[in-house]
Amino acid sequence: MPRPLGTIAAALTLLLVAACNSASSGGSATGSSARGVTADTIKVGGIVSMTTASGYSKKDTDLGARARYDRANAEGGVNGRRIDYLGAEDDGQDPAKNLAAARKLVQQDKVFAVSPMSSVTFAGADFLNGQKVPTVGWGTLPSFCGPAYIYGFNGCLVPTPGGTLNQTWPEGLATVLGGARGKSVALIAGDNDAGKFGIRTFTQGFKAAGFQVSYAKAAVPATSMPSDWSAYTKEILRSGPGGGAPDAVVSVMQTPYNIGLFTALKRSGYKGVISDPTDYDPGLLAKDATRQALDGVHVLLQFQPFEADSPAMRRFKADIKRAAGGKDVPLNMHMLTGYMSADLFLSIAARAGEDLTAESFQKAAAGFSDTGTLVGDRAEPKGQKESFGCGALVRLTNGRYEVAVPFKCYPPIPFG
Repeated sequence: MPRPLGTIAAALTLLLVAACNSASSGGSATGSSARGVTADTIKVGGIVSMTTASGYSKKDTDLGARARYDRANAEGGVNGRRIDYLGAEDDGQDPAKNLAAARKLVQQDKVFAVSPMSSVTFAGADFLNGQKVPTVGWGTLPSFCGPAYIYGFNGCLVPTPGGTLNQTWPEGLATVLGGARGKSVALIAGDNDAGKFGIRTFTQGFKAAGFQVSYAKAAVPATSMPSDWSAYTKEILRSGPGGGAPDAVVSVMQTPYNIGLFTALKRSGYKGVISDPTDYDPGLLAKDATRQALDGVHVLLQFQPFEADSPAMRRFKADIKRAAGGKDVPLNMHMLTGYMSADLFLSIAARAGEDLTAESFQKAAAGFSDTGTLVGDRAEPKGQKESFGCGALVRLTNGRYEVAVPFKCYPPIPFG
């Protein structure tokens, strides 16, 4: 018997509503209802500072992430779904561009997750967290410490009061100097959010380790690199006990700034320890001036050094080579940032099971832990309140990086 026209119309309306709902969520009729998840794919994008005013670039973060996602796909994906990695948006270290990139990835590209996110600005954090987008990156900003859907690949590195501080850097330099007692340290950073928080946290950390912090300023212009560093070096070199030089100078800045500062310090006759957290990159050594500026510098690593011969490091190197088209490309810390951001996302997503949604991802993260990774032992939600506490120091000597303090995990201290 023919159906009444009203019944047919109602059925068609229901089908149209279902189709619209599926399209708006980015899902599939045969897959998950979650945005960016279909029956056989998970859509992921990244946000990375590819270009900056100073010339500093984190572009290899994208290669590192791609290398890890490629291996996941070669191994069958995540619970049968392959990762559809769209690549990273370039925020240019501009807060407005960072937020715009986050909005594009969610509203236009319909991603399920953002991983990696690596920049000195994270203006898109509130938007991503509000949209329930799992986001994984380098936890050097406060936004990685607390928001439910945002994770640092090695934990929260800039905690809020009530959290804890990673003591890798202070304890590592104490080892280099034969102990912290009676030793002074000068801390310098750029005048931006990351620099200000860095000064605040590292001041507390170095004092807790037993150092005298003789100088601690986030005073260097973040948007225009100084052509004359003398004003900074004079202050630093007179900040130690009795108006002398400190035993160590610690820079919480990016490579172009470090080259200028370190060159000026050495020309002023400084003979103490110099350290930073960014200049572990063989590609920097191609230029004589850069190599000379960084010679002798102790670089903080929050992961196993590339010189380590562990199964995890051998696998990382093989994955990078494969993603680079079979070429032996110089390794750098940005590659590992992208790689480990992707790795943490994949590890949690795998435990979320076949029904992958923002909620199931969060449930899996709430009880997540593993061991023996390139950043040490990982656990959530611990990582949203404190770092995983592991790291090493390498020293550039005669154009080669050498391990100065082996990879080790240190007990954190309360942050207040």
